[in-house]
Amino acid sequence: MKENRKLLKEVLKDIRRDMTDEEVLALLADSRVSVNPSEEKGKDTLGQRAADAIARFAGSWAFIFSFTGGLVLWMVVNAVLASRAFDPYPFILLNLVLSCVAAIQAPLIMMSQNRQEEKDRRRAENDYKVNLKTEIMIEDLYDKVNAILARQTALEKQLLAQCPENNEAKAKNEPA
Repeated sequence: MKENRKLLKEVLKDIRRDMTDEEVLALLADSRVSVNPSEEKGKDTLGQRAADAIARFAGSWAFIFSFTGGLVLWMVVNAVLASRAFDPYPFILLNLVLSCVAAIQAPLIMMSQNRQEEKDRRRAENDYKVNLKTEIMIEDLYDKVNAILARQTALEKQLLAQCPENNEAKAKNEPA
């Protein structure tokens, strides 16, 4: 139990050195260590929400189909217009547009991935705290059950020692 105090300090900020194990466990049982990740959504900035929305759309089938449709439309219109095309074959302007889209889209997706990694890290820390609290509480319950069983065994021995008829019955059942 003593070795868990160091870990508990990370979970519970108000543990004092002079507290008994029972006081620490009571404080631990009464505290809430888990955090709901959905409660933290309001803290995002406009840029973070925009990066998430763009990354969510850019990673969807709707984006792939609409972007492919736009590319095909661009090429068909410029092929049909031939000499009057605003971007004749080999579509140099289209290449520039695609490069600009990739240059803008890549950092936005990376920002969104970094934010997701941070969310995953916070979720893992939360899981660790909950698991630690659960482990400590179960360890305490295990110790208490063992103490109860030891006391029960001692009481049974005392009762058997005080009852002479139980000793005689026990002696009759034992092989000689």
